[in-house]
Amino acid sequence: MGSKPSHKPENDRARGYSLGGHEFEAPPLPPGLILVATPIGNLRDITLRALQILASADLVACEDTRVTRRLFDHYGLSTPLIAYHDHNAETVRPKILVRLADGAAVALVSDAGTPLISDPGYRLVREAIAAGVAVTAAPGASSALMALTVAGLPTDRFFFEGFLPVKAAARRARIAELARIPASLVFFESGPRLAETLSDLAAGLGAREAAVARELTKLHEEVRRGDLSFLAAEYAGGAETRGEMVIVVAPPQTEQVSAADIDALLARALSRTSVKEAVSEVASATGAPRRAVYSRALELAKTGKHGAPDRT
Repeated sequence: MGSKPSHKPENDRARGYSLGGHEFEAPPLPPGLILVATPIGNLRDITLRALQILASADLVACEDTRVTRRLFDHYGLSTPLIAYHDHNAETVRPKILVRLADGAAVALVSDAGTPLISDPGYRLVREAIAAGVAVTAAPGASSALMALTVAGLPTDRFFFEGFLPVKAAARRARIAELARIPASLVFFESGPRLAETLSDLAAGLGAREAAVARELTKLHEEVRRGDLSFLAAEYAGGAETRGEMVIVVAPPQTEQVSAADIDALLARALSRTSVKEAVSEVASATGAPRRAVYSRALELAKTGKHGAPDRT
C-alpha cells in the first residue's frame, strides 16, 4: 500500500518582495494572526520585518484593498488580500477565524499606520485570542505618536481620544469629561470639522498650548502650534484643512486658576450654552468647586457680563 502524500502548509510557500531593485525571499511564518503597521503616507516608512511578514503570510486582511494594493505594487508583494472593515466585519471575521483555525498565517493591516487604532481589528484580535490563536505584532508607523513627538508638548503621559463626537452638544460634553485628565490629549479630526472642534476645545479646556499636525510624512506635511484659541482662529480664517489631521493639547495647568480666568471661561461658555452646561464645562476644566463656579455663573448671567467683551 502506498503512503499518503504529505501536505505542505500554505505558509511554506516561498514568496518574496522587491526593495531598491533587488528581489528578496521571505522566510516562512508560523501560524497565527500578525498585526502589521504600514506607512501613514510615505511608503518608505515600512519596516523590513513588515515586508517579510506581508510577503510570507497566507492572507492579508486590510481595510481597503485598493489602498493596500498600492503598497503591495510598490514592493512587489503578491499575497492574497481580503477586505475587512466596519461594514463587513461581522461577515468576514468568521472566515478569517476559520483560516486561522486551519493553521494559516494571517496578517492584519489598516489603511495607514498601526492596526486597531480607529479600525475594527479589536474584535478579530479578541476572538482569535479566545480561540487559542497566537497573536503577535510588527510595530511601525503611528500618526498619533508622531504628532505627539513633534508637538513640543509633554510626552511623559498622554491620552489618546481618537475622534470626538460629531454632534456639537455631545462633543462639548465629552471635552468637559476630558478636561481634568492630567496628560497631553491626542485627537483625530477631519478637515471640515477642524475649526469647530478647536473652538470647542478652547471653550472647554481654556488657553492651553496645542498643535495641529496635518498630512504627516507626506509632501505637504505641516505642524501649526499655538494656544487653542489662536489655532481655532487660524483654521476658521482659511488655513489649509485638506488631508489627515491630528490635534495634540497640553495637560491642564497644576497651579491655582484665578477668578479672572474662571470669569473668562464662563463668559465664553455662557455665550453659547446654558448656565448648567457652562458650569459643568468650567468646573471640569479648572478643578474649581462646582458650587463656587455656579454662583459666579449666576452673577454673570444676571448682570449680562458674558458673551462679547464690554468695550465701553
